[in-house]
Amino acid sequence: MLAATPQNMELNRLAELQSKFFVGNPSPQGSLRLLTSRISAKRETLTSGPSLYLIVLTLQCDHTCRYCQVSRSLESANHSIDQTTLALACDSIFESPSKSITVEFQGGDPLLRFDLLKFAIERISERNVVEKRQLRFVVASTLHQLNEEICDFFRQHQVYLSTSIDGPKELHNKNRPLLTRDSYERTVNGIRMARDLISQDAVSALMTTTLDSLAIPEAIIDEYVHLGFREIFLRQLSAYGFASRNSTSLSYSLNEFSDFYERAFNHILQLNRQGIDFREIMASIFLNKILSPFDAGFVDLQSPTGAGLAALTYNYDGFVYPSDEARMLAEMGDTSFRLGKIGEKLNVLRSSEVQHHLVRASINHLIPGCDQCAYNSYCGPDPISAKNQLGDTFAPVHLTEHCKRNMWLFDFLFAKLGQQEDWFLNLAYHWANPSPARECCSA
Repeated sequence: MLAATPQNMELNRLAELQSKFFVGNPSPQGSLRLLTSRISAKRETLTSGPSLYLIVLTLQCDHTCRYCQVSRSLESANHSIDQTTLALACDSIFESPSKSITVEFQGGDPLLRFDLLKFAIERISERNVVEKRQLRFVVASTLHQLNEEICDFFRQHQVYLSTSIDGPKELHNKNRPLLTRDSYERTVNGIRMARDLISQDAVSALMTTTLDSLAIPEAIIDEYVHLGFREIFLRQLSAYGFASRNSTSLSYSLNEFSDFYERAFNHILQLNRQGIDFREIMASIFLNKILSPFDAGFVDLQSPTGAGLAALTYNYDGFVYPSDEARMLAEMGDTSFRLGKIGEKLNVLRSSEVQHHLVRASINHLIPGCDQCAYNSYCGPDPISAKNQLGDTFAPVHLTEHCKRNMWLFDFLFAKLGQQEDWFLNLAYHWANPSPARECCSA
C-alpha cells in the first residue's frame, strides 16, 4: 500500500480526474474507447426506441385547478379518445424495440373513463403475453373515483398511481378547488385506499409550486413526510393552458423559486440527518447526470431531445405528439409539433420533418450558448418550451426559462458537492442511483 504522501495523494487525484475524463491521458486510445462506451451508455434511452408512452384518454376532470396545463373539460363528449383509436395506440406501443416500456395514462382524470382505461390495460397486457416486454403501467389521477373494484383491477395488473398533493390542506384546496371544497380530504382517502388495497408503494405524488407555496416550503415537505411519502418533486409552474392564462396570480421569478427551493432542500437535508430517508426528485435527476455513468432517461435533460425519441404522447384527439408539453401547446392552438396520426408506423413518426426539426434544435454541441457551457454533457435544450416561451425552437438558449432554471440548479448542486462533506457526498451518490421514473407523471 502506498504511503499517503503529498506526491501519492496528487497522483491519486490525477488518476481520479483522468477516470472521469476531466484530464487527458498520455496514451489516449484506451481512454477514447472508454469515453465512447460511456457516452453510448448515457444515450441508451435515446437509441433503444421510445420507452415511455403517454396515452391521454380524456380531458374530462371535475377539478378547476388554477394552474391546469391541459385546459381540462367538464364534458366527456368530444374530449375523450374513441375505442378504435385507443386500440391502435395500444398496438403501436409494441413497434418500439425497447425491452422496457412504461405506459402512463393521463387526462383530465383517466378514472372518469375507467372503461377506456380498463380496455387499454387489458389489451396491452394480452399482447404482451407474446411480446414479453417489461411493462409498467402508471395512472395519473386525483384518486377521487377510486373504489374497491378499481383497486382490485390495478393490483392484478400491477398498476402504479400518481396523484397531486400541493402541501397542507389549505394550500392544496386553494390550488385544486372542488365545489365541495374537500379536494385534499378526498385525495388523501384515495391514497390510503390504494395503499391498503393495492400495495404500500402503489402511489407517488407530485406538487406544483405556486405563488402561495413560496412562504411555506418546510410545511410542504413536512406534509409529504406526514402522509408517508419518501420523496417529493419540487416542480416549478409550467406556462401552459390555464396556468398561462392565470400567470398574474400564480407566477413568480426564478429568484423567488430558487429561494423556495433552497429552503426546502436544506429542510430535506435536515430530515435525512435525523434519520428520515427522504429525497428531492429533481436533485436526484441532476445528481444522476453528474455522478452516475448510467442515465435515468429524464426526457427534458437529453441531447438530442428525448421528446419523440424516448417518449411519445398519444392524445385523445387522434394525433401523436413528441411530449406532453407538445400536446398542451396543441390545446392552446399551436399544432406545429404534431408528428402524425395514431396508427401511423413508428418509423414514419420518427422520420417526420417535425421530429428532425426537434433533433436539430436540441443537439447541444451545435447550439450557440450550449456548445461552450460547462454543463454541456449533463443537459440539453428544450425546443418545445422555447417555442412556447419565445415563439421559436431556435431561440437563444440563455433566454429560456429551461436554461436559466437548470443552470441555477447545476450551480447549486455543484456548490454543495464542492463543500466535500462526506455525509452529503454519500447522500448524493445514494440519490443518484436511478429509480423507477415517476417524475414525468402528473395529475
